[in-house]
Amino acid sequence: MTKAIHSMIRVFELDRSLDFYRNALELDVADRYDFDDFTLVYLRNDANDFELELTYNHNQAEPYSHGTGYGHLAVCVEDLDSSHERLLQQQLQPTDIKEFFREGALMARFFFIQDPDGYKIEFLQRHGRFQ
Repeated sequence: MTKAIHSMIRVFELDRSLDFYRNALELDVADRYDFDDFTLVYLRNDANDFELELTYNHNQAEPYSHGTGYGHLAVCVEDLDSSHERLLQQQLQPTDIKEFFREGALMARFFFIQDPDGYKIEFLQRHGRFQ
């Protein structure tokens, strides 16, 4: 059986991204590896062992393009309204909370934010399949 362990994104300004993920998702640096041309930083928190890997290429001259394939990273939270308010207070511009219904039943409550590189992050209320 396979186990998902991390997802990697390339970031243009490492310190800005580290601040964002610490404040927005409460992720801390689990490991950092500096090499001559690039740096790898693995982020996680006590809620899980899945990590977000930030790859910072030292000589990248322009922000990265996401192309048409990238969708979003998703996280679930116990209290969506409090998380939304916290991110508003941090001026991280969360979208409005939306509700998604299927066959008349609530499937999901969610909103999105974007990190400094434009990657979308979905916040979902812990409910149903989103645990």
